[in-house]
Order: sequence, then structure tokens, then C-alpha cells
Amino acid sequence: MHGQGVVKGYAIGKAAVMSAAALEVAHYRIAPEDAEAECERLKSAIIVARDELQHMAATLPDDAPRELGPLLTVHSLLLDDPMLYQQTCGLIQERLYNAEWALTSQGQLLVEQFSLMDDEYLRERAADIRQVIERVLRVLSGSTALLANLDGDASNEPFIVVARDISPADMLRLRGGRFGGFLTDLGGPTSHTAIVARSMNVPAVVGLGHFRALIRDGDTLIVDGFSGAVLVNPPERVLAEYRRRQADYAAERAELALLRDAPAMTLDGIAIKLEANIELPDEAVAAVEAGADGIGLFRSEFLFMGRPDLPTEEEQYQAYASVVKTMGGRPVTIRTLDLGSDKTLDGDVTVATNPALGLRAIRYCLANPEIFATQLRALLRASQHGHVRILIPMISHMHEVRATRQAIESARRELDERGVPYGRDYSLGAMVEIPAIAIAIEPFVESLDFLSIGTNDLIQYTLAIDRGDTDVADLYDPMHPAVLRLIAHTINAGERAGKPVAVCGEMAGDARMTKMLLGLGLTEFSMHPQQLLDVKKEIRQAHTNALRVKVASALNRAERIDLAALP
Repeated sequence: MHGQGVVKGYAIGKAAVMSAAALEVAHYRIAPEDAEAECERLKSAIIVARDELQHMAATLPDDAPRELGPLLTVHSLLLDDPMLYQQTCGLIQERLYNAEWALTSQGQLLVEQFSLMDDEYLRERAADIRQVIERVLRVLSGSTALLANLDGDASNEPFIVVARDISPADMLRLRGGRFGGFLTDLGGPTSHTAIVARSMNVPAVVGLGHFRALIRDGDTLIVDGFSGAVLVNPPERVLAEYRRRQADYAAERAELALLRDAPAMTLDGIAIKLEANIELPDEAVAAVEAGADGIGLFRSEFLFMGRPDLPTEEEQYQAYASVVKTMGGRPVTIRTLDLGSDKTLDGDVTVATNPALGLRAIRYCLANPEIFATQLRALLRASQHGHVRILIPMISHMHEVRATRQAIESARRELDERGVPYGRDYSLGAMVEIPAIAIAIEPFVESLDFLSIGTNDLIQYTLAIDRGDTDVADLYDPMHPAVLRLIAHTINAGERAGKPVAVCGEMAGDARMTKMLLGLGLTEFSMHPQQLLDVKKEIRQAHTNALRVKVASALNRAERIDLAALP
């Protein structure tokens, strides 16, 4: 079976299939006079589930993955939302559904709404809704078991958890077991399973479809986190081959760890900046531990999602400031709110004709000036603790740059009037993710302090390929000559103007593309902290001048670049 490998590595072990009893609930109609009692049963279950999550978040052990705390808090906030209870209770009263039936119906509606969202990260937040619903269903059913009784297994072989999905709370309950890998039917690269598995450095494959239904406890599994392949009950010769690969990879990682404090410098003496992408404030610690030169992309959306209200200026300030302080003087790039179109803050969904081209990102912020002003004030305040780079997504017009600068000046005046301290150590940059800005880059590079190329959307918009559409996924091509020319044009413009240009999309963290990006002239990469050492290894083995000649020659002829042939 094939899914999406989200954590590199190999795992070999026995299958431990996670219970799905919570999903297999009874559906029946109740008597009208029992509706009030059924609503009370639902409310009690929601309270119990919420209190359990809050207790877990407050009593996390020291060795728990740092990502779990914020994720547990998000889930408890979802359960705290009165709309979840009110709308579900409405189904009980109007349709006389039992509590389990009403909850699964309401949950399905919410999941469908999130699934329509254009942004991949936000689309995967449907998993949050699904997971909190399942947790309440477990309380309603009285079921607490996650895995079958494995105590009778006398071998020392690790277990491979096989699940429909794994919530943060379930991940916490599984800690301490001898688990070598995680496999899920659902999820993507930004799902919680992927986030926590990366922090645990445990091989994981997600998006396997109906894999869980095909597997039995005790089946022997091989997990290939590189290719996303999962082998079931393989012959001994295949097991032997993967044990060899596993040992080789462990030796390679041990060797890579020695590079943590080594400079990211090419053979011809070009210094390269390696920065980290993060989604949660606590991930800044992992960036420091990986030796990152700074934060190249902090997605601020997490502060706004999974809650019934907007985060206050103080909440945002505390989150941003914590990252700036953790980085200890290294620059921190914070992308402003990238919401809009089909992604709204109160949970309602407005389906646009084409959400990817609608009122989102900077367009949304300029159309909602108070939301934008609150975030800008928080960012300015955070800059008193270190250098903050304010990154504006989806810029396509110069008037958006001018309007953003005016909004920043307005935020400064308001802080001055209130007597609130803030820093002057900040800079303003834009995401290059729309072909229009990449083609007409000169005025943007002159008026901004830095640029960051978001290759994911740049590829999508250049090739007219929805990267989330499986029907055309094979046409999504990072190596298309048109895409590479736009990247090269942007980097060259920054070079001429003396302005830094980074790449913060998936291409930056793919070590196979490192030499090609160096050949395009890139000197600033930003990626997940786990990818830093792989990219650093490639940089230290590269000769930039030779690469630039070879890559430029291929681009001039509009040829595809053979990555394997690069020196």
C-alpha cells in the first residue's frame, strides 16, 4: 500500500490496530419526552471530554513532545465552543436522534465545511473536528481502549500503530510504548499525526485510504517513510533488505548530527542561511536544537483557528514574543494572517466560485483593517525582543505594499498614543507566490526589505494545477522550466538590489533540489527543522559557481534540469 511519507526513516514491527469502536455507534430515534435527558447526556459527555483534555495539557510529562500541549488546548477549545452543543442538541430535539447519531451528523457537517477550504493546512483541521467528536463518542459509549491487549507479546519487536486517525490526546496515551511507526488512513503533511511524529522522529505514513480495515493485530509491517510504501507480511529476504536499510539510515543520521554546529558553506566559500518553518511557538525550540539561523516562516493562522473568538493583541504578542526570545537574536519571519475567501473566522463557510483566487491573505487583511491592525500591533511589540520580519502573503499589486506600510504606521501611532512599548527592529517583506509579482519583480524588490518565495503556491498558480486535487496531482511539477525561470528571475532581482531572497516552500527542504536551488543563486533556505541537516550536507558538498553555470545553461534552453547530473 502507498500513502504519503511524512517522516523519513524505516520501521519494522508488528501491527497494533487502534480501536474504532467510537465510530461504530448506534443510530436510533428517541421518544419526544426523552429529548431533554438526551441533551443532558450529551452535555455531560462534552464536559468530561473537555476536562480530560485540559487535565492532560496541564499535567504533560517533561518528556512529552512539546507540540502536544498547544494541540490539546486547541481540542479543548473546540469542545468549549457552545455552538457544538447547541447545534447537536437541536438535532436531538428536532429530529429525535439519539446523542451519538446527532453528534456524528453535526460532526460530518463541520468536517465537510473544513474540507472545502483551499488552504491545505486549514483543510486538514477537519481532522481536529473529527477527533474531538470521536473523543466525546468514546465518553458516551464508555469505551476507553485504544489498542488491543498487547501484553501477551513476548517479543521485543516494536509495534506499528495502525489507525484511521490519531488525535493529540491519543498520541499522549500511546507514549511510553515500544512504537516504531505510525500509519493512518487519513491525514496529510500538516496533520497532527505528522506534526507529532516529526517531533518524535518516528517514521510515519498518512493518507493510506482504507488500510486499517485490511490489517490485523500482529501482522508484520515494514514502513518506508521515504517512499510512503507499507509492506504487509513480507518474505524474509525483504525483511533482511529493510533491516540493512534501517541500519544504514541510522548510521547516516548519526553522521549528520555531527554537522549541527558546522557552517553551511559551499566548497567555494559561499555562506548559506538555513532557517526553519514553524506553525506553533513551541517549535522554535526544535529550530534552535537543529542549528537554524532563524525562523524563515512562522505561520500565524494557528492562533486564529479552532476557537470561537479572535485572539487578542496580548495573546498574539505573547505568542510572537516567545518565538523571538527563544531564537535569541536570530531573525524571526512571521507571516501575517492568510485567511479569507472560503476560510472565515467564525466557522461559517462562504463558497466562492474559485476560492484560490478570492479574498484571501493580504486582500482579506486589508478588507478587515481592525483584524489586521491588531496583528500588526502585536508584531511591532514583539520586535522589541529581537529582529522581526513581517511577511505579507499573496501580494500582487504595489498598492497592497503601500497600504500595508500605511497600516503599520497607523499601528505605530496607536501604540504611541497608548504608551505601549514596541521595537523599531523590524523589516517588511512579501511572499512571491503569484506569477504577476515574480514577472514584474523590480518595483517590489526596490520597495521591500526582503522577499520569500512560496514555491507551493507559485507552482500551483503558474501551472494552473490545484495541488490538492488528486486528479491532476501528477501534473504538479516543481521542475517545470517556467517555474524555475520565475524563481531565478526573483533571486537575480534581489541580488541586483542587494535584498535577501529566501525560498520557504517544500522545495527548500528537499535535499534532492538543494544543488539546483544553489545553481539558481539561492543563499537563504527555510524548511522544517528536521530537514536542516540533510540540506546542510548537500550545501557543504556543492560548488556554487559550477552549479550556476550548468543551471543557467539549462534555463536558457528551457530544458529540464537533470538533478542527478548536477556536479
